[in-house]
Amino acid sequence: MIRNLLKSVAVVLAIGTLFSCENDIKVVQKMNAQDTLAQLTATDIHYVRTDSGRLQLVLESPLLLKYGGQNPYTEFPKGFFVKFFDTAGQVISTMRAKFGIRWDKKGLLISRDSVVVKNLKTHEQLNTNKLIWNEYKHIIYSPTPVKITSPDRVIYGDSMVSSENFSKRTIYGIRGVLNVSEDSLNQPARVKR
Repeated sequence: MIRNLLKSVAVVLAIGTLFSCENDIKVVQKMNAQDTLAQLTATDIHYVRTDSGRLQLVLESPLLLKYGGQNPYTEFPKGFFVKFFDTAGQVISTMRAKFGIRWDKKGLLISRDSVVVKNLKTHEQLNTNKLIWNEYKHIIYSPTPVKITSPDRVIYGDSMVSSENFSKRTIYGIRGVLNVSEDSLNQPARVKR
C-alpha cells in the first residue's frame, strides 16, 4: 500500500516536471549566450589608474559588471563616482552618475541619470541626464538638456558638445543665461536672451 502510494507520487512529480519545463529553446540559448552573462562581477570597487607612477583617476562604484563577446563592455548599474587628477596629484574634476556603461571597442562612456561633472579649478558644474564621452575623438556631449553653473552665471541649453577638458564648448538651444553677482543676490533675477 505504501509502496503503491510512493510510486503514484513519483509518477505525478515526474509528469509535473515534464510539463513545467516548457522553455523555448531560443530563450534558453539567449540566456546562455556569452554576451548576456557577466564575465566579471565586482562589488564596492575602488579602482586607481596611474601612468608612470602618477595618479590619473580614482573610480568608485558599488557594482561593476564586465561583459565579453564581440562587443565587450563594462556596466555600472548602481552608478559611479570618478575623481580626475592633474600632473601634480591634485583633484581637478569629478564626475558622478547613477548609471554608466563603457563600450571598449567604441571608446564610449555613456553616463545616465543625474549626471554631475564638477571642474574644481574653474568652479564650474555641469548637470544633465545623459553624457557621452568619446575617448577617441576627445569630446563629450549631451543630447539632453544641460545646466552649467559657474561662479558668475548659470547657462541652460537643450544640448551640448565640448572638448573633453571642457575648455571649448558649444551649447545648443540656449534658453537663458543668468548672471550672478554679490549685488544681485538680493534682487530679482534677470534672464538675457
